[in-house]
Amino acid sequence: MEQSVEIKNGQTASFEGQILPNENKFRDQDTRTEVVGLDIGTTKVVAIVGRKNQFGKVEILGYGKASNKGVKSGVVINLTETIKAINEAVQKAEYNSKIKIKKVVVGIAGQHIRSIQTREYIMRENPEDIITQEEIDKLIKQVERINVEAGEKIIHALPQEFMVDDEGNIPEIPIGMAGTRLEANFHVVVGKVASIQNLIRCVKMANLEVESVTLEPLASSDAVLLEEEKEGGIALIDIGGGTTDLAIFKNNIIRHTAIIPYGGNVVTQDLANGIQVLKRNAEAIKKRFGSAWPAENSDMEVVSIQGLPGRPPVEISLKSISRIIKARVEEIMQIVDAEIKRYTESNPNSALLGGVVLTGGGAELKHLPQLVNLITGYYTRVGHPNQHLASGTEEDLKSPIYATAVGLLMKGLDNKLNYEYYEEQDELKAAQQIEKEAVKEEEKVVEKKKPSMQKKRNKSFFDSLFDFIKKLE
Repeated sequence: MEQSVEIKNGQTASFEGQILPNENKFRDQDTRTEVVGLDIGTTKVVAIVGRKNQFGKVEILGYGKASNKGVKSGVVINLTETIKAINEAVQKAEYNSKIKIKKVVVGIAGQHIRSIQTREYIMRENPEDIITQEEIDKLIKQVERINVEAGEKIIHALPQEFMVDDEGNIPEIPIGMAGTRLEANFHVVVGKVASIQNLIRCVKMANLEVESVTLEPLASSDAVLLEEEKEGGIALIDIGGGTTDLAIFKNNIIRHTAIIPYGGNVVTQDLANGIQVLKRNAEAIKKRFGSAWPAENSDMEVVSIQGLPGRPPVEISLKSISRIIKARVEEIMQIVDAEIKRYTESNPNSALLGGVVLTGGGAELKHLPQLVNLITGYYTRVGHPNQHLASGTEEDLKSPIYATAVGLLMKGLDNKLNYEYYEEQDELKAAQQIEKEAVKEEEKVVEKKKPSMQKKRNKSFFDSLFDFIKKLE
């Protein structure tokens, strides 16, 4: 069935691979200031175009969302379907922003992702000189060359505590210190080469350039966590359609990551099997009536659900629906809790003072924070990606569903200046160019006048000579 979207000018554009009208009215993406976050998830693809304003807030210029049937548990299994979803989401974002998208920051997750801890060092050539960023980069590049399992590739090498000679547990990058040996602990994120290549291949086949690849829970953490939470200790649980991603922070440093290959899809499938309806109907029921806390519902609350073709509607109580949902969600959260304990029990002073933050589409399930609090024992809240967004942003974008895409956008904007700076520079250059052209025009006018002035001078000389001779006569 053909998908369509309503454009602001009242026209309707098709997104089935056709050449869309009025594309020539789009301006090219200004890659100096504008970034596109591309979240390729199990159930959806989201593209968000944004830039940084003068206050450092993220200004959303446009966004698009499309359903995706080409990814399973975070891994691309059907390139054609994934490319189709990317094209649709990007084209919607282009029409909303009136910008022709060229480069994207891509998120990566999936059951093929794992993390390892390692420690590396370098010996400095001049111990008396202060440590520079170039030496920090050299240490990180050395980590990126460590041996991993066959078929794997390093995605991130994230430094934790540093050590300079005998002084250790330095949380900040030790630029400005001096010493002979520079050392650091690293949290290294690796993934399967084939899965990474398939993801990038889909983006390139959609005629887009990959600006960078970022682990999705890291991106989500930027969008929904507070600095104080990262400092005191926090566990971020990003519940997507195909995976549940965990990222633990302490002292503003990433400490542990894990990808659990179960998400909202398995909850929907359990519900579909339990009440004998199609999966799409089960998804609609989960979103509208679903709850992770059966005690909040009564047996007297009954909903009628369309059954299979030719069969009568299915009637079921909301409490029964909630019990099916709770059973699977509880199982997933117990796996997450085991990962959290794996970190806290093996690290001294690892208390998570900030508790747990839930985000992603699955975080919208009613009463989920109460269930997670019961299982983990930690204070739990839902994380919305609104603290870094400029005022006037659409309310829809503040939903946990968009946390990863907003986080990817923020990652891409980290090293970019705000657009007002470049507008001022462009205006200054334009004014200087106009001034140069005016000077050139003036010089041309002067050059044209020179022969006539010379002619006037010559004529004046002969006239004077003629008058002199005439006087002598």
